Amino acid sequence: MHDLIRDLRDQNVLLIHPRDRSADELLQQVNRIGCGFDHMWPVPRDLPDKFDMVLIDVTDQSATKLKGFLEKREKPVTIIAIIGYENPSVLNVILEIGAHAVLMKPVRAAGVLSSMLMARRYQSEQERFSKDMAKLREKLDNVQKVNDAKFILMRHRGIAEREAYDIIRKQAMTKRTTTTEIAQSIINAESILSNLGDS
Repeated sequence: MHDLIRDLRDQNVLLIHPRDRSADELLQQVNRIGCGFDHMWPVPRDLPDKFDMVLIDVTDQSATKLKGFLEKREKPVTIIAIIGYENPSVLNVILEIGAHAVLMKPVRAAGVLSSMLMARRYQSEQERFSKDMAKLREKLDNVQKVNDAKFILMRHRGIAEREAYDIIRKQAMTKRTTTTEIAQSIINAESILSNLGDS
């Protein structure tokens, strides 16, 4: 828990909200937590890279506009949506922009810290899940490449699957590279030969 709060204090927070009582309450609370913060209104054209977390009033806002604004930069940002009421269009905006937490107006000091902590944790888990999925996709892609290369060798040489794999593995060891790179070379060579046959 202490690590989460310490992590939160390292965050730079941007509040995008009309300057009213809710905005003042939020800025005071963010200041008490110890985060760096700034305030902007209306929604700016670009989201500066220095901000790690955005608390944004989504009431009467276009989901397309907000999504475009939040997705402009590569660095991920934690998003907390601020809403004045619940209806299908507002809920749709929250889902469309991928908000990690929601605060209801009028904003009270109680609940801001917990929303920020939950949002940070949710976003961290999302990032970890995305990285794990990318690794899994790459692994599956590499397995498919080796399988494709094995079948090419089996077809051209009339050999069994195990022997085809042994050839790929020995080539990888000899050339001090991976079986995936050897498999890709075999696939590329097959593609070139096929194209030559068509010309």
